Amino acid sequence: MPSTGNPAPDTTAESAPASAPVSVLGLGLMGTALAAALIKAGHATTVWNRTTSKTGPLVAQGATPAGTAREAVTASGLVIVCLTTNDDVRALLAPEAEALAGRTVVNLTNGTPAQARELADWAATHGITYLDGGIMAVPQMIATPGAYILYSGTDEAAFETHRPTLAALADTKWVGKDPGLAALYDLSLLTGMYGMVLGVSQAFALIRSEGIAAGEFAPLLTDWIVAMTHGLVPGGAAALDSGQHLTDVSNLAMNRAALPNFTGAFAEQGLRAGLFEPLRDLLDRAVEQGHGADGLSRLTLLVQKD
Repeated sequence: MPSTGNPAPDTTAESAPASAPVSVLGLGLMGTALAAALIKAGHATTVWNRTTSKTGPLVAQGATPAGTAREAVTASGLVIVCLTTNDDVRALLAPEAEALAGRTVVNLTNGTPAQARELADWAATHGITYLDGGIMAVPQMIATPGAYILYSGTDEAAFETHRPTLAALADTKWVGKDPGLAALYDLSLLTGMYGMVLGVSQAFALIRSEGIAAGEFAPLLTDWIVAMTHGLVPGGAAALDSGQHLTDVSNLAMNRAALPNFTGAFAEQGLRAGLFEPLRDLLDRAVEQGHGADGLSRLTLLVQKD
């Protein structure tokens, strides 16, 4: 299919100008936040969405609306895609492969490492530079301190070229030339977050079962989680990297013995105890395999498939 619009610019230039044009495809909450940040940073920003009404607020801020995905693609050398799934990304970009040749696609759609590698391979066969990204922020955090985006891809030079533009979105963190690494880091970080969400939810449910307000309990919970995380994360990492899991603090046998207190209390308070069933399984396996004197870091090894 012949391409239309502007010719693809040379993405191997030494550095993209601070106001380099960029196109954003996909204007959900996150895509809209990304486009708004680029506009605010002074970039000529072209936006496209299947539901065209979503372009209105961004046009009011200075964006250029594209009537078609092809029009958006050909407007800029840098094309940022933020859709619901990577299947959506492939379906959207496949018809535009020829128009994308010579351009850089930055895919900020949440997905798996394997999906990122497949998209990178597809892009390479069509002369498209592909970077995968993992956004470590909610939309309201974009372009604020504390937000960062992980990037990976075979062409690190392209990342460096467009880094000034990408920096308008959030802090940039390059994690490697394997296109799947950004997704791997992203999902690993989110795994820790979701585990914390489950724990916090269970803690609030337990304290509220006696009519205690969540707001009254929250400061104690926050301080406790911060204190435990401060030791658990770096300590666990050191144990895993060294292979030394023995502990003189709270070993797995002790945790296994204490677990019935939790499940019993949940039952007494009329709560579900499902959160602790996987933990009970891991603790049982660890102790039965002779690792009762080890610390919690040993559980990581039991998560891995045999």
